[in-house]
Amino acid sequence: MPSIEHVEGPIGATTRLTIDLDAVAANWRILAKIAGPAATAAAGATRVGPALYAAGCRNFFVAHLSEALTLRPLLPADATVFVLHGIPPGTAGEFAANGITPVLNSLHDMTAWAAQAREAGRALPAALHVDTGMCRTGLSAAELATLAEEPERLDGIRLDVVMSHLACADDPANPKTAEQRRRFVEIAAHLPTGAQRPRLALANSAGVLWGADYHFDMVRPGIALYGGNPIPSQAMRFHPVVRLDAGILQTRAIDRPETVGYGAAHQVSRPTRVATVAVGYADGFLRAAGNRGHALIAGREIPILGRISMDLMTIDVTDVPEHLTQPGMAITLIGDALTVDRVAKTMDTVSYELLTRLGRRFARHYVGRPA
Repeated sequence: MPSIEHVEGPIGATTRLTIDLDAVAANWRILAKIAGPAATAAAGATRVGPALYAAGCRNFFVAHLSEALTLRPLLPADATVFVLHGIPPGTAGEFAANGITPVLNSLHDMTAWAAQAREAGRALPAALHVDTGMCRTGLSAAELATLAEEPERLDGIRLDVVMSHLACADDPANPKTAEQRRRFVEIAAHLPTGAQRPRLALANSAGVLWGADYHFDMVRPGIALYGGNPIPSQAMRFHPVVRLDAGILQTRAIDRPETVGYGAAHQVSRPTRVATVAVGYADGFLRAAGNRGHALIAGREIPILGRISMDLMTIDVTDVPEHLTQPGMAITLIGDALTVDRVAKTMDTVSYELLTRLGRRFARHYVGRPA
């Protein structure tokens, strides 16, 4: 089928964020091949959900109920949408009415969902999250002990998935991952789940790469779907998904003793041409990239000059032919040699944070085959 382009964003945006839906689908297929025969779910899938469904994905995990309410109408009935953050007070009916499956993180969540099942007069599906060492969300050891003593807390709840989350899988040398797996197997073996055995799910993107011992019945990759490298010490095997291109607002010629930007943070040492683009920390391009990050024009790497401000950044285009640096022409900030992981590193962060920060003031171009 032919490729299409769908554009969203504010009128007059001079910066384009391109999301390649074909690349997301290709990354899902890579993960599914590694994890098979375990089911491969998708974490964080809202706008890209239909493309992943077309690739074969049937299980989708989002953080918030609001995201699930956006995603659910975009998917056929045989897809399952899970909400990782549990059941906010007063929302159990919204979950049930819209066919959304909560991840139960606590006895409180369990009580709310059991009450909703009684009101509905039928068993309701859920995932149960057990904590194996993240100490964040999920049933604690004390809550698991209570559940063992009071298995009736699950009355009316049909457990579809029992899951946990790996804390250190991005570091192959860390023994905590193996310890979490051992703990997960032990917990799952003693849960009062009834006659129907739920599917077990432990692996995130990095966990998928730890091998079959970590795949169980389902894996839940996130960052690898979107083109990040889940284990930085290993070779990258996933396709880039995101590209960020900014149109030049203007260029100017300066020379010593002039300086660039706030705090006079860059002192020029030669005749310099400076291009300004409308991307700043308000758009998610972190200040730490100032005076250390790079951009691209026609494959040539050029340095970011001075501090990144709220709405603007300045880039040294001295060594680029002038005909490529006219107002409106594009400078690449993420893409090609500037992978999302490399750019994130210049900001002293990780690709997860960078991708989730990239701003709504950009024109978003979704490219790829129709779902």
